[in-house]
Amino acid sequence: MAVAEAIMASALVAAWALMPPAAAPTALPAPAAPAATATSTNAKVSVDSTRAGAYVWPLTPRPEITRRFDRPMFRYGRGHRGVDLAAPPGSIVRAAGTGTVTFAGSVAGRGVVSIDHPGGLRTTYEPVEPSVHAGDTVQRASPIGTLATGHPGCPRPACLHWGLRRGGDYLDPLSLLGAVHVRLKPLTG
Repeated sequence: MAVAEAIMASALVAAWALMPPAAAPTALPAPAAPAATATSTNAKVSVDSTRAGAYVWPLTPRPEITRRFDRPMFRYGRGHRGVDLAAPPGSIVRAAGTGTVTFAGSVAGRGVVSIDHPGGLRTTYEPVEPSVHAGDTVQRASPIGTLATGHPGCPRPACLHWGLRRGGDYLDPLSLLGAVHVRLKPLTG
């Protein structure tokens, strides 16, 4: 069973990586203040949220993080390309930010929703029973589906895998919230 789950997970990651991000709008309103930038210690690319509060948790109340982002060393390398968030099965999954749904359907037997956001960012949510369709415009915190069971490795009845990328670069989705895990390293003399 674990081999089948690993094959399905690999197929999901490969399919997600091959989906091209939609072109970012050419005319975005200028932010009122300088853009806030959050950078994960595991990410090589910073996430510019363009304005404070532009993104929210995809589950409410604030979920337990059961597995953190672990940036792969190379495109198909070992790592965890998102965060896993525990919630009861059937919980409402919400768009983390305003954007356009680029995919809502099944990949490797699991429901997936992908949303393109300004600045070339794409968030992905799985396993989700989608309530939106490709081409729909969604607002920050608007419902996009319900959480299904069946995420491999989830230590709870259900976990949402929440992913983020810009182009081909995987980023820590917690950086959208300013909730980046920081690791301090010792000074060398």
